[in-house]
Order: sequence, then C-alpha cells, then structure tokens
Amino acid sequence: MFCPLVLALAATGTASAADALVLHSPDGHLRFRVAVASGRLTYDVTLAGKAVIEPSAFAILIDGVNLADGVRAGKVETYKTDTTYPTFGVHSTAIDRSNGARLALTHTASGAAFTLEARAFDSGIAFRYIAPGPDGKSRVPDETTEFRIPAGSTLWSHDLEGHYEGEHKKRAIAEVAEGDIAATPLTFRLPSGAAYGSITEGALIHYAGMALKAGPNHEFHALLGHAQPPSYPFRLRFDPADITRLARPAAIQGTITSPWRIVMAGDLNTLVNSDIVGNVSAPPDPKYFPEGLKTDWLKPGRAVWAYLDGGDKTLQEMKNFSKMAGELGFQYNVVEGFWRNWSPAELKEFCDYSREQGVGVVLWAFRRSLGTPEARREFFDRLSAAGAAGAKIDFFDHEALEVIDLYEDLLREAAARHMVLDFHGANKPTGLSRTWPNELTREGIRGLESSKTQRAVHQATLPFTRMLAGPADYTPMHFGPRRNNTSVANQIASAAIFTSPMLVYAANPRNILSSPAVEVIKTIPSVWDETIVLPGSAIGEFVAFARRSRDTWFLAVMNGIDARKIAIPLSFLGEGAWHAVEVRDSGDTVELKRSDVRRGDSLPFDFVPGGGTLIRFTK
Repeated sequence: MFCPLVLALAATGTASAADALVLHSPDGHLRFRVAVASGRLTYDVTLAGKAVIEPSAFAILIDGVNLADGVRAGKVETYKTDTTYPTFGVHSTAIDRSNGARLALTHTASGAAFTLEARAFDSGIAFRYIAPGPDGKSRVPDETTEFRIPAGSTLWSHDLEGHYEGEHKKRAIAEVAEGDIAATPLTFRLPSGAAYGSITEGALIHYAGMALKAGPNHEFHALLGHAQPPSYPFRLRFDPADITRLARPAAIQGTITSPWRIVMAGDLNTLVNSDIVGNVSAPPDPKYFPEGLKTDWLKPGRAVWAYLDGGDKTLQEMKNFSKMAGELGFQYNVVEGFWRNWSPAELKEFCDYSREQGVGVVLWAFRRSLGTPEARREFFDRLSAAGAAGAKIDFFDHEALEVIDLYEDLLREAAARHMVLDFHGANKPTGLSRTWPNELTREGIRGLESSKTQRAVHQATLPFTRMLAGPADYTPMHFGPRRNNTSVANQIASAAIFTSPMLVYAANPRNILSSPAVEVIKTIPSVWDETIVLPGSAIGEFVAFARRSRDTWFLAVMNGIDARKIAIPLSFLGEGAWHAVEVRDSGDTVELKRSDVRRGDSLPFDFVPGGGTLIRFTK
C-alpha cells in the first residue's frame, strides 16, 4: 500500500540535508529516493526493502559543467498519473499509474536552475533532467548519470560493435571490466534471485541516445551517442568524416530536456509487461492520427519477405509472394532494394496487384539517401504515387542526435501520406512508436539475419533483455539450417513470443503453406491483448508465454540448450472446455496434436535442447 506520509514529508518545501525527495510506487513496494549530501545529488532504488540501484550520482552536464555536482535543492511539486491508453504489442491496454514529482534545483557555482522530474511506477522508476534556456541560445548537453548495481548481481548485456545487433553475454557484475560498454536495455538479476532490474530510456526526442559504460567499481554510467565508439556497421557504410562529425556533442537551442532514464524492477512477468517506456512518451498527434491507434490506415499485421529463404528478385516473384501472403491471411509484403530496378508503371502494377490480394507493399530504402527534407519528400511521394503501404528504412547504425532526429522526420513524412515504417539497422525502441504509431516495428536486435548465432540461448534471452524496450523485427521462423540449434517447433513458437506489430516472417511463404503447422501459423497475431510470463521461465534457459488475442489463448515455449521436463498449468485459461491444437517437434519437422483441456489441467512436456512448442486454445 502507498505510504503518503513519506511523500508528504518530502514535499514540504526546502529539502533536508539528506533526503530531498522520496517517492513510492502506488502499490508501495518500490521506493525512489533522492538525496543531497555535501552538494552532491544522488539517488537509490529499492524493491520490497532490497536495493535495486545503490546510491548513485546524478550527472547532467551543460557546456561541460555538471549541474548535479554542487547543488542546492528547492521546492518539490508532486503529482500523480492514473490513466490507460491503447497500445500495440505485449498487451492492448497500457496502464500509466505513478506518483511523480518535480524537484527544483540550483547549481550553486553558476546559479543555473534546473529541474529533476521523477516518477515511481509499480514496475520501476523513471527520471529526467530539464534545464531551461533562452530561445535561440545553443548549449551542449552531455551526461554521465550513474547506475550502481548491487554486488552479487548477474547481468545480461552486449556491446555496441554490432550497434544494437549484439548477442547478450551472461556475467556476474564482478566480471565486468572498467570501460566495458553495454547497450540498453541492460537486464540484471539481484543477488537474492527473486527480482530483476533493467536499465533503459524513454522519450528519446532531440537528444543523443544512451548506452552504458562500466566504471572502476562495477557501476555503469550513461554514455551518449556522440561518445559511443562507432559500430562496425557504421564504419562499413559511412565515411571517416561522418564518424568525426557524429563524435562531436551536438548543441541544442533553448530548454534542454533529457530522455527519461528508466529502471524497471520486479519479476520477469512485471518487466515484460512494464509500460514505463510508453508512459513517459507523448501520445499520438491527432493531426496525423485523428482516431489514435484506431486511425483507419494504421494497421498492424504479418508480412512475407524474400531475403533469407529464397525467392527470385523479380516483379513476377514478388507478385507470387503477395498472392501467397493473401492465402496466409498476411497483410504485408516487404520488398528489398531491387524494387528500384522497376519502372514507375511496374511498381504501380505490383502495388495494385498486391492490394487486390489484401496485401500492402513495404519498400526498402537506405537512410543515407533520405538525409534532406527534399529527398524525404521525393521518396515518400514516389511511394504514395505507386500505392505503397510503407517503407523499410535501413542502416541508421548510430545514436548521435542528428540520427535520432531523422527517425522523427521520417515518421512525420510517412504519416502525412498514411504510410507505416519498419526501421532496420536501428537503435533500441524508446517509446517513439507511442507518439508515432506508424512505426510498426524496428530491428535493433540480432535476428535471423545473423546466421552464426547459437540461437537456443539467444532466443531464450531476448524476451527479457532487448524486448523490454519495445517491439523488435527479429524476422522469426525459419525451417532450414539458419535455425541453428533450435527445432522447428521452437522456431514457430518464436513468432508468438517476439512481439512485433509488423511481424515479418523469415520463411518463404511456400514453406509456410506446406508446413504441417500452417493452420496454427495463420492464426498467430502480430499484436496481443494479454501476456503472462509463466513460472519456470529463466533468462537464456527457458521461455514460456501465455498470450491472448480476443478469445483465443496461445502457449508458446522456447527451450534453451538443456533438455527439460516440466509440467505447465493451464490456469490462465477461462472456465469450461477448450480445444487445444499443439505444434510439437517430430524429427526435423513438426506434427499437430489435438485434445480437449480445462484450466485445472497441467500439461507435461519433455523438451529436447533447443526444442519448443506452440499450442492454440479455442472454445
């Protein structure tokens, strides 16, 4: 239960020598405390009395001056949020319920005033910096905010050599070397093993993106895009002059508002269902989305894609793909860059034909070709004239401010023409898809395009790491050697676990149509009404999700590298009898098993290494 006394004491006006602000989550289990000691501004986070983030220093730099060092705390303005809103993805209704506050602060030496805004949710905390400035005056922000993870914790992270397409490593916090870089979200298990935390950011608008850099005592510090080492994809595709330019911190005019720094906390189900990233982001602009997510042209769906599993790069073959997409009940056909070889008449012919099949066309482009307003207008006008439904834009490969701004520029131009977007070679999601819901998905993940990944552990890690930030275009489900050490049933289950409002399948639609499981695959939705992480799930070892779409439930399981016997209760089902269709492994393929079950039943499984299952339950 929320403790109003603590908040009231913190809100009385001038801060004490110790606590400047204390917030509790609405359920009372989580505490966020801000303190000032000897002019140094710090914070800590606890869950049920146990440390999630130990005392850590705030650090917001403006023109090289750390405003949080040598600070005087002033008045606190408190508020609450308590609302819901529709969303695409893990569930259909997001809950925004928090206790919030704005703490007035003054940097003593310079006299500069700024604000720390904070919110405590049941699933974690968020805070941001607001530094007012006169219109027209440019200043350069930077940040080294500290996140001190408790000793004895275990973490999962990857570096930025592949930008956001890394493979997470499991390490004890004591094994982290000074200078190690971690992409966000960074997920960690607390020493007790009973709870988890994850660090990321939200509402990344007109600011450089945040990764983390390890300090000498196993703490992490914010590392903004200009200070991040350029990734291999960026070095491969861009010039040395681009690397030099983006390594310079970018100036911002007027008020500087940082993204929200987010620490999720709770069990795995709490983290997967956390809405904090969306909650701190702005709602859709009614100018572009007059009915919000119900705007008529804004349609999530499934997609075919000719890239990883055959398919000629011809107009006729792409027509074939659109025809098969229609047979599957899919809504999109994502076409790589070879479409540029077609004449305007051929492109329009293709889009018209696809539309007759009930399929929208999404066309690939290199973001470098869209760097100016004129180029963006020309590109989207060309697609609009052809009747395309949207674009897949690739190779961002950096988190510097100018690249972050480009995402919003592209979304705005697309929305003006009623088009959806899929970003590839991208950074992690930060809530932009709430503000611009025509962003149906983005990559920012090591997906099936990476052929050398030890997939069983990797796929069992992603739902609790990268995907905590938002949807991911993993391009799931391949039946050939690319599935590596996972079974076919595991691959099919991945399509029901990896959330993506535009769910792009890696498998050739011919192979989907000929699969013994095609009747189940056809019914896997791209958005969900409810998600439950089931007991037994463990990062990198075992994933079991119960997911609901309207009145249909799915049980999706991906096993790691160890054989596993487990019984899964069906307590998530409603009352009465349910008809179950199970996709289960059978050698190098799958078979279907049909049965009738009830919520009081428990299903036994004997999973092989890398195995899995997908079961659909209908009344």
